Amino acid sequence: MKQNWKNKVIYQIYPRSFYDSSGNGIGDLNGIAKKIDYLKSLGVEYIWISPFFRSPQKDFGYDVSNYREVDPIFGTNRDFEVLIELFHKNNLKVIIDLVLSHTSDQHPWFKKSLSGDEVFEDWYVWVKGRRDELPNNWLSVFGGPSWKWSEKRDAFYLHNFLESQPDLNFHNLEVQNQMLDEIKFWLEFGIDGFRFDVVNFLFHDKNLRNNPYKDPSEIRPLGFNKDNPYGAQIHKFDNTQPETEMFLIKIRSLLDKYNAISIGEIVADNPMEVIAKYTSKNKLHMAYCFEFLSDEFKFDNVDCVVDDFFKNNKDSWPCWAFCNHDAKRIVSRSSKEPKELMKKLLSLKGNICIYQGEELGLHETDVDFIDIQDPFGKTFWPEYKGRDGCRTPMPWNKNQKNLGFSKAVPWLKANESYKKYAVDSQESDPNSMLNFTRKLLLERKIAT
Repeated sequence: MKQNWKNKVIYQIYPRSFYDSSGNGIGDLNGIAKKIDYLKSLGVEYIWISPFFRSPQKDFGYDVSNYREVDPIFGTNRDFEVLIELFHKNNLKVIIDLVLSHTSDQHPWFKKSLSGDEVFEDWYVWVKGRRDELPNNWLSVFGGPSWKWSEKRDAFYLHNFLESQPDLNFHNLEVQNQMLDEIKFWLEFGIDGFRFDVVNFLFHDKNLRNNPYKDPSEIRPLGFNKDNPYGAQIHKFDNTQPETEMFLIKIRSLLDKYNAISIGEIVADNPMEVIAKYTSKNKLHMAYCFEFLSDEFKFDNVDCVVDDFFKNNKDSWPCWAFCNHDAKRIVSRSSKEPKELMKKLLSLKGNICIYQGEELGLHETDVDFIDIQDPFGKTFWPEYKGRDGCRTPMPWNKNQKNLGFSKAVPWLKANESYKKYAVDSQESDPNSMLNFTRKLLLERKIAT
């Protein structure tokens, strides 16, 4: 594959909050399609759409119950087919968000595994034992042990996130082949690439050894909140296992047949080292981590981090982001002005992700507990308020109900303080953050 994907800019859409065309208070695929002129005007090359697959929505799409079907709240497979055609006509490429490591507990595979079906018995990570004695000390990112007892199976199952998100057993070759088939399905559908969720979580230590503990001074909240017990462990055995790299080679071989790209999300103790390994020859095209997405963000250290990566990893490739759907908006984590932040981001070597609303200079929304939707926030409130603050509806029109996002009651309240940041307010102002971002994107495109 030619290297023409390098240094390109990716715009991330969180579909629930982008634009509601159906009137149910939730953004959808047709809503994204209706904003094609806006997306084209930005000057980005790729659009990454967060999960829209059928799901119980316990973790808002990152708990998949059918990998090959669009959830009705977002539309239909035909709607997505039309969206791809529209984007391609407008020289925009489509990246979808695939969760390989775990499914929903409502997925037919898990239901069959739970019932002891001999075909699916070993598709998830099951451990026999006593219900009052956990298999080891592994913890869930979302709080508590990463083991859940099943009376039906008389065994524990592994869940690195919610209890309703059981982990697939990638030590089983049938599981590996099945997930490659899920990737192939969407490649045949016509998409241009994947963002792979927590891709370093695919394999676990077969011997189920306990994780060691960190010195408290070494704890860095990269992908989780600072008060989360998860951060106290060195995640030596529950993720980032050697077998992952061999599976990434299989993925890359498949992607290359379709000229498609890949972005891996890394949540690890040593994220830069993992990115270097996972994006070296014949593996992922690029990967990103939470180095610039945590509350520890230091503007003056950005160039040093980027320069060090390329100096030490000549055969690997990163993707950088200051915002996404899992992190507090950068404007609320930095004392720098939005324009200065965007200028820095778009000056970096590597691919770049811009998250919806970042081009408007949006700040974090302070969501009241009664309105919190994110299970992560509900667990750790009030020390950590979850991820809803960066997921509130996109402001399109300052004078319309819900700032033009939806005519119905939105799934998260629209932030009325976003009125002055609304797209229609910024379009007509040549000095606005939106037009400043467009100018920077054009300059970057010309330069690269």
